[in-house]
Amino acid sequence: MSGKLVVVGLGPGSPEQVTPEASAAVAAARVFFGYGPYLDRLELRDDQRRVASDNREELSRAKAALKAAAAGEHVCVISGGDPGVFAMAAAVCEAIEDGPGPWREIDLVIVPGVTAMLSVAARSGAPLGHDFCAISLSDNLKPWTVIEQRLRAVATAGLVIALYNPISKARPWQLGTAFAILREVLPWTTPVIFGRAAGRPDERMSVVTLADADAKQADMATCVIIGSAETRVIERPDRAPLVYSPRSIGERR
Repeated sequence: MSGKLVVVGLGPGSPEQVTPEASAAVAAARVFFGYGPYLDRLELRDDQRRVASDNREELSRAKAALKAAAAGEHVCVISGGDPGVFAMAAAVCEAIEDGPGPWREIDLVIVPGVTAMLSVAARSGAPLGHDFCAISLSDNLKPWTVIEQRLRAVATAGLVIALYNPISKARPWQLGTAFAILREVLPWTTPVIFGRAAGRPDERMSVVTLADADAKQADMATCVIIGSAETRVIERPDRAPLVYSPRSIGERR
């Protein structure tokens, strides 16, 4: 008899942003698969065990978790943020589609979490108050040419853009190139939010214009939100500015 597999999102890093549903799922599971630093965020009991793997081993991690669940274990696959946003839920689904028939009979539950762009947006105002999209700048699983096409398309369409995986040691040039592409389409006064480690003790938020956006302001712990032509900045004395995208497009009320 097969067991159960639960895919859980732990939010962007703050314990306060872990949902009660996620906490209950962690408490009920017995075997945990995940990227080591994400598993480190759990306080496991003696009857719970962890199986850590590297950040780029999502598919092999999903297959190992499914094998354990098929053998009768109550398994939990851990993601940061939301497991359905550039994370483990898609890897598990991919493994099920290509895997043996019994994997389709496993009781699968996906528990949502607070994804990075929502936490960064809440810290800075309401930049996602109108239409928006999310794009990963990682070209590990898709060609860079596709990323360029999507950046131009969504900027032209007037969408606010949340950039995930903006920069790494292996990809130091892509965020700067993305800014250059966006400057071809958007006003250079467009607000850009660099939100690093939102909700954690080392949180860092900054708001600049697209003209002044510098890739050196970001790392892999950063979510970058680029406004649309309608996105506004409200300056406030002795407080951080508020960035918001109006609910309507056109003439202001």
